[in-house]
Amino acid sequence: MSELRVLVITKIFPNAVEPTAASFNRQQIAALARLCGVEVLATIPWYPGAGLLKGRSSAGALAAVPRRDVIDGLSVRHPRTLFIPRVAHGLWAGLYAASLAPLALTYRGEVDVVLGAWAYPDGAASVALAALLGVPAVVKLHGSDMNVIAKLPGPRRVLRWSLPRARRVVAVSRGLAEEARALGVPEERLALVRNGVDASLFHPRDRGAARRELGLREDRRLALYVGNFKETKGVLDLAAAFESLAAAHDDVDLAMIGEGPARGALDRVAARCPGRVTARGARPLAEIAVWMAACDVLVLPSWAEGTPNVVLEALASGRRVVATAVGGTPDLVTEPALGELVPPRDRAALAGALLRAARQSYDPAEVAARSVAGGWDESAARLHAVLRAAHEER
Repeated sequence: MSELRVLVITKIFPNAVEPTAASFNRQQIAALARLCGVEVLATIPWYPGAGLLKGRSSAGALAAVPRRDVIDGLSVRHPRTLFIPRVAHGLWAGLYAASLAPLALTYRGEVDVVLGAWAYPDGAASVALAALLGVPAVVKLHGSDMNVIAKLPGPRRVLRWSLPRARRVVAVSRGLAEEARALGVPEERLALVRNGVDASLFHPRDRGAARRELGLREDRRLALYVGNFKETKGVLDLAAAFESLAAAHDDVDLAMIGEGPARGALDRVAARCPGRVTARGARPLAEIAVWMAACDVLVLPSWAEGTPNVVLEALASGRRVVATAVGGTPDLVTEPALGELVPPRDRAALAGALLRAARQSYDPAEVAARSVAGGWDESAARLHAVLRAAHEER
């Protein structure tokens, strides 16, 4: 059987400016490359003059990304795609596809399947570009691409046209598969492939040793959040919930790891709770694993999710989770031994669950043993099987 050749198109991928971005996508694609031939087009948003706005916009900062790079052993190209700020989202997929078409044509006869990793604009554009190349398209859904972007009228119209034309649609959770079905994707073209966990990093470790490595006190209870600092991730709910219990319970601290537009609000909460709230920037994956080991509970209060990798990683690390009952999270936190689920945006329920979890004793080895997390090789093998089926169905 000849080696499958896959062209990956995605805007969620690390680069020289954002090296910690979308580590889940990087890890799965790197594992996929051990099974087949992979070419990666990790796109960069661009508009005329973007490079002149280096400190004032995301596109400006990303102008410094090189055109080619090697990331986790993968040869990666970073083509620029036209992005016009404040223009209707419904135009984005067309601009994206048109920007990539000249480069995509150079792969004619060199690839067997196009994988769009993110529904919009990547997946929608990948369907059009795959048709241009005469090969099938597979679209992978992750979370807010369907839970947020696909709810907007323009993108929804485009996805209603494009997703049913993909040979396969891969979802990381049952909820995302249902969203794709609602947009007209036939049941037989849907596949569930969960993300994996790097077991060499995320496994039960000694909590005290991890805290000493990070310079944290060992006599405190620590709740940890890892992710984007965005309102829809529930970070303001978490900050308010913690602030409401901080005065009465002085043995619990909160650490928040990430970046985003809510950083200023979180810094103000930290100032009101001196020594109790730590807000750090984005950290390398290896350091995140140490923070997981150092915490007593991971908290993820998102308003919507796919299957959050941070929950998989926490459970694999033997740490219980408090999270909102959204997306694929209930498929991961399935019993009290693994943690507690609360309604989204319910700050009182979140505060109560956080306090209970922070103070509850448990066996980390038991948590890790009960988690459903698999490795990245397993996840990539399932994705590879879907890609090969799409190719062989032609």
